[in-house]
Formats: sequence, C-alpha cells, structure tokens
Amino acid sequence: MQSIGVIGAGAWGTALAQILSAGGRDVLIWAREPEVVESINTRHENTLYLPSIELDENLKATESLSEVAGRDVLLLVTPAQHVRTTLKSIRGELSEGKTLVICAKGIELESGMLLSQVCEEVVPGANIAVLTGPTFASEIAAGLPGAVTIGVTDKDVGAELQDLLGVKGFRPYLTEDMIGVQLGGAIKNVIAIACGVVFGRQLGESARAALLTRGVAEIARLGVAMGAKKDTLLGMCGIGDLMLTASSMQSRNFSLGAALGEGKSMESILSQRSAVTEGVHTAQSTLALAKKYAVDMPITEAVYRCLHEGLPVDAAIEEMLNRPFKYDMAGKETRKK
Repeated sequence: MQSIGVIGAGAWGTALAQILSAGGRDVLIWAREPEVVESINTRHENTLYLPSIELDENLKATESLSEVAGRDVLLLVTPAQHVRTTLKSIRGELSEGKTLVICAKGIELESGMLLSQVCEEVVPGANIAVLTGPTFASEIAAGLPGAVTIGVTDKDVGAELQDLLGVKGFRPYLTEDMIGVQLGGAIKNVIAIACGVVFGRQLGESARAALLTRGVAEIARLGVAMGAKKDTLLGMCGIGDLMLTASSMQSRNFSLGAALGEGKSMESILSQRSAVTEGVHTAQSTLALAKKYAVDMPITEAVYRCLHEGLPVDAAIEEMLNRPFKYDMAGKETRKK
C-alpha cells in the first residue's frame, strides 16, 4: 500500500487528506465541485467546506473519479446514502482486491444495510475496512491529536492500514467487530440529535447525561442483537464518538437537535445547511433495524417521530418521561414490579 485516494472533499475528507499528505503520504482527493478542486490546487485551502485551514502543498485534487480509482487505497468519505452510487460509478475501474476504507457513518436507507455490506455487494472481492471515531474535522486538519478505530475483516490488511493511516497525532486502533464499529458510528448521530434537543430546550446537564447513558444502552441492545461485541461500543467508535458528537455545537447532529429544541422547524433548519446531517437519515434506518430485530429503542423512535412525523418536541419529552421505570443491571433490563 503506497498511494491514497480520498473520495469526497467535504470537511472530513479534506481533513483526512490533509493529515495524511502532511505526514508524507501520496494523497489525491476527489471533489465534485470544480471550485473546490481549484481552491485546493491553487490556494491550498478548501474554502467551501474547510475554510481557514492551510493545506499541505503536496495535496492534489481532481475532478476525475477514474484518476482516484487507480490509487492503492481508497477512502470513501461521501455521505452514507451516496456510497452505493459512488462505488457503482467506479467499480469497473477497481482492481481485484482493492482496499476500500469506509469513512462515512450511516446505514443505507433503502436496503437497511451497513455500509460494509453495501461495499461487499457492489464490489465483491474488495478488502473492506471502516474508519470511525471521535473526531472533528477542523481539529484534526489543524494537527490537533485524535484517535480512531479501524474495523477490518483481515488482520494483515488492518496492520498495513495502521501503518499507512497512522501519522503523528492521529492514532488508529484496530477491531475485527465490523458490525459494532459501524453501528456505534452511525447511531451515535441519532442520540446526539436527542442530546441537542435537551440542550436547546434548556433541560440541564443532568438530563443530557441520563440521555447519553440510555442512548449507549440502546446502541448496545441493537448491536448485540445483530452480532456485535458490547466491548466494541465502549471504545472510540462507541462511547468515545458519542461523547464528542453529543456535547458540542461543532457537531451537525447536536446543533440540529439544539435548533429543534429551540422551536425551529426541520424545514428551516435544513434550508440553512450545505452539509448532510447523517442522523436525520440514520434515525429512520435504525428504527427499521430495531423493529426487524425486536429491540426496544425509545430514544431513536422519539427522534425519528420528531424529524419525520412532526411530533412536537414537548410531546416527545413528555412521552419519554412517562415511560415505566426499569431495572438496569449489567445490561439486562426488566420492567420494575
């Protein structure tokens, strides 16, 4: 593994490309917008998605997906709902055993598939990995320290990816739990929206802490039902990612929830955003999985109803507070008698 192609020049794609290029890696990033390509190549800045961050002079951008597809390792940093379409457009140009690293966080709406399953279906025979963790693009791009988890099915590929993607201040940890690493990264966005609502409604830090804790329980219940390891969700891709995303206005999901909590409508919130807020889609796909696996996920359901069915925030809060009391012992819950 030598050269790296980054597909997607949003904030996170640009941040990854920046730290890898600054770390001496051979990186080419693909952007859909000609103005982004021009800005990166001539001004060494992504003025549209990551302004005020000076980019490494060796980082190059292109509008050609074919050019990027020839790289040894591809980082897929498109929004989750675009991963399938992107892969379909280049699968004829991918060599056998190409290494694909999924850097998007989400669950495909139409199929209910995890993104690794989408990759396996569209590009059979590829080496598939997942990179996720508690990171804000602006901080990582600025060279501040951070850590991520890389989910792999092949330990040897994982070791190579650690060497390739691990640069100064950016620490990748490995796991073979592909289900857990993806569910943690995806569903934390839904819980972050709920925590944003608590913030926007000024319900206090005690309420947010309680919601975070119950959110972890929801993710773990679904994860275990789908074959994930609970310990995975205690790491970077679970609690780590959730703590960051559910506590800062830098998070698109938390800030969307905060706006909802302040009384703004979904239409007005989304009309002012250029970037995708993944939790809006993930709430729907997660609720479908919860029903499929018969898992109780009341926070996810409440978020879904507020986002997609127009349930008033106050009504959702009242429903949550009126739920029956429960025991909480080692993850095994039964109704209190």
